[in-house]
Amino acid sequence: MAFLMARVLVVNAGSSSLKLALLDGTDEVVDAVTLDDWSGETEDIKGFADRLDRIDAVGHRIVHGGSEFTGPVRLDQSVRDRIAALGELAPLHQPRGVAGIDTVSAVLPDVPAVACFDTTFHHDLPDAAATYALPREWNERWSLRRYGFHGLSHANIARRVGEVVGQDQRIVSCHLGSGASLAAIRGERSVDTTMGFTPLAGLVMATRSGDLDPGLVLWLLDRVDARELSDVLEHHSGLAGLTGGSGDLRDVTPGSLPWEVYVHRLRREIAAMTAALGGLDVLVFTGGVGEHQPAVRAAAAEGLAFLGVGITADANEAGHLDITAPGAAVRTLVIPAREDVEIARQVRAALGIT
Repeated sequence: MAFLMARVLVVNAGSSSLKLALLDGTDEVVDAVTLDDWSGETEDIKGFADRLDRIDAVGHRIVHGGSEFTGPVRLDQSVRDRIAALGELAPLHQPRGVAGIDTVSAVLPDVPAVACFDTTFHHDLPDAAATYALPREWNERWSLRRYGFHGLSHANIARRVGEVVGQDQRIVSCHLGSGASLAAIRGERSVDTTMGFTPLAGLVMATRSGDLDPGLVLWLLDRVDARELSDVLEHHSGLAGLTGGSGDLRDVTPGSLPWEVYVHRLRREIAAMTAALGGLDVLVFTGGVGEHQPAVRAAAAEGLAFLGVGITADANEAGHLDITAPGAAVRTLVIPAREDVEIARQVRAALGIT
């Protein structure tokens, strides 16, 4: 199967919305639409597909690949069912990804489709970073390990840094949005990351708690049932829990306790990722918060001067690509998140198209 300048429809099913973008062979967006409050209907998807001249392939963003899916895979009914079976590992995202597969395949049944996983980039984490200190028999029986997430975004950042700065950099990639994670990257390979077995771990997020003492979780389970606790940790914690509001960082006052908790965890984890790399060459901010909230970048950089991080205030406020201060040892960049480009690249590789 071969196409000239293959056009890939990228499907990203979020917790409530569905984003569709058609990329041409140069990864330019031909057309795009976001369906807010999408609940599985085909009408709007069919309308979008009908106005496009040609769709050569479809790529779906899937959050969790478990231990089975370690790279992009062409979709069929068996693959779809195995992806659905991983729903308990990412209950907020996995069912939505499967719904996107089902709906788009109903609209475009004859177009080849590929599942691309957020866990793939972290599949080769060093054993020391991936392994939980649990009974070995448990780890083997249930494939317990740190899987990591936002891999499509972090992989794209690794490639962009290679283009902008050069290869073989020690990179800390900060994907900051409603969900947030960091990745320590060396030579386009993830060597550590903040998320773990599920997307609950790591940084403080919009509605997710991030890291917690497991003893606290056990203590809470004596007071609330597991279903309620799961709901609170996924939907009512993080900034939303600390503020009693929406969890949108734009509504959080700098200097307030929720702000300070968020920034403290961010600085701490950037330093931890730097330790995993043995040093830091490039610090990257991406994602909705990372790209559009200069106050967050400034607060993070202010606490990381001891690592050689320094930024220029004017460039930071303007959101320039390079916001590095003169003389700073670490390059600090602001790079737009482009999971769609990484998905399209993986789709073409999986299908052998150009």
